[in-house]
Amino acid sequence: MQNNIGLDFEVFGRVQGVFFRKYTQKKAEELFIKGWCMNTKEGSVVGRLEGDKQKIEEMKEWLRVTGSPQSSIVDVKFKNEQIIDKINYPNFAIKK
Repeated sequence: MQNNIGLDFEVFGRVQGVFFRKYTQKKAEELFIKGWCMNTKEGSVVGRLEGDKQKIEEMKEWLRVTGSPQSSIVDVKFKNEQIIDKINYPNFAIKK
């Protein structure tokens, strides 16, 4: 039985201009998580994660604590978490 979940996230702090999206993509690919992330006009990074519940928990912790080497994470918001029947993305993309 697949235990896939999907959720939206937003990361606040110094997360633009520090390769945050690139590192997020790399970490998501390591964990076989699908979805996307992008910068906002407000200076945060938003995105969508879909994948195995345990891997998503790992990714959430990474977003909270680690991020990219030069980033400074102040807060992370996760919302709309739910069990999903299927993964809606072919990979983890960086949106412009």
